[in-house]
Amino acid sequence: MKKVLLGMSGGVDSSVAAILLKEQGYEVYGSTMELYPNSSCCNLETYMDAKRVCSTLGFSHHIIDSKEEFRKYVIEDFIESYKSCETPNPCIECNKYMKFGIMFEKAKEQGIDYVSTGHYAKVEYSDKYKRYVLKKSKNIVKDQTYFLYKIPKEVLEYTLFPLGDFESKDEIRKIAASYGFSVASKKDSEDLCFAPEGSYKEFLNKNNVKGRPGNIINNQGEVLGKHQGLINYTIGQRKGLGISYSEPLFVIGFDRIKNNLIVGTKKELLKKEFYVRDINLLLVDDIKEPMKVNVKTRYTIKEFPCTITKEDNDKIKVVLDEPVPGICPGQSAVFYLDDIVVGGGRIIKDI
Repeated sequence: MKKVLLGMSGGVDSSVAAILLKEQGYEVYGSTMELYPNSSCCNLETYMDAKRVCSTLGFSHHIIDSKEEFRKYVIEDFIESYKSCETPNPCIECNKYMKFGIMFEKAKEQGIDYVSTGHYAKVEYSDKYKRYVLKKSKNIVKDQTYFLYKIPKEVLEYTLFPLGDFESKDEIRKIAASYGFSVASKKDSEDLCFAPEGSYKEFLNKNNVKGRPGNIINNQGEVLGKHQGLINYTIGQRKGLGISYSEPLFVIGFDRIKNNLIVGTKKELLKKEFYVRDINLLLVDDIKEPMKVNVKTRYTIKEFPCTITKEDNDKIKVVLDEPVPGICPGQSAVFYLDDIVVGGGRIIKDI
C-alpha cells in the first residue's frame, strides 16, 4: 500500500482530499503545518477540524512546526518586497518552501511515497514531454496552478492533487457532507493567513515598515496631490488616490528615491514588454529559442498570448501580443501551453 502525507488546513478541500485518498487505497498520514501563530490557517480551530477528520477516517494527524522557516522564506520576502515597492504573492512562496519543500522532506524522512494537498490542480505523466506535468484543474474557476508553478519539478512525480478532476466546489462540499463533516459548510479563507481580514498594512506597520507621505505626480512631473506612504499603493490602483483630474488616473510607478507616487492614464498603464526573474521551469529544462505561450500575470485575471525569450540564466523577456494594463512588479507571471504549466517567474521593474 502506497503512503501519502497530506497537508491539512482544517478546511473542506483538504478534508475531502483525505476522503478521496483513502477511497483510492492509500495509507494516509494527516499533517498540519504550524506557520504563523493564531493566524487563519494556524489556530486551535483549524488543528481540531483537521484532527477530527483524520480520527473519523482512521488515520493519524501530526503538527509540523515550521514557524521559523515560514518567517525566513515567506514573511521576510513579503516585508522586503513592500520595502522595494513591489506587490508580492506570499502563497506562491509558501507552496514552494513549506508544502512542497519542508513537507516533502518530512515525507522522504519517514519513508512516505507521496505528498498531497487540497489544491485545485492536476499532475499527470505526459508521453509527449516525457515527464510529469502540472495541469489546470477541471474546475477552471478554482484552478490554483498559478500558485503552484514554483513547485520543484523533481517533486511533481511524488505529488497528488485529488481534487483536480472535480468541476465544481459544490461537489466537494457534498462529499464532505456525506461523511457528516462540519467543515462541509466552512467558509473559504481568501485573506493572507498572517494578516487577518486583509490588513497587510497593519502587519507591515507592526514589522517597522511604515510609509512616509509624499507627492503624487504624473509622468510630466506635475504634482497632483499627496500620498500616505508608497506601501499603501500597487500598480493599477485607481481608488483611494484622493485626486481629481480630467480623466481617470491609475498608479503606474514609484520613485523610491524621491518618495513620489507616479500616476497616469489608462493608456500609460499599458505595457507590452516586461521581464521576470527567479525562474522555475516545469515543462522544459530550458528555453533555447523564442516560445509562444499564454501568460497569467495575476491570479484574478485572464491569460494573454505572448512570446517568451530567455535573456540569461535568471531572466526571461515577455513580449505580449497586445499591450495589457497592470503589470505589477513582485507578482508572478505564469506561462501556459493550453492547460499545462510551462513555468514562471517574478515580475521585475523596468530595466
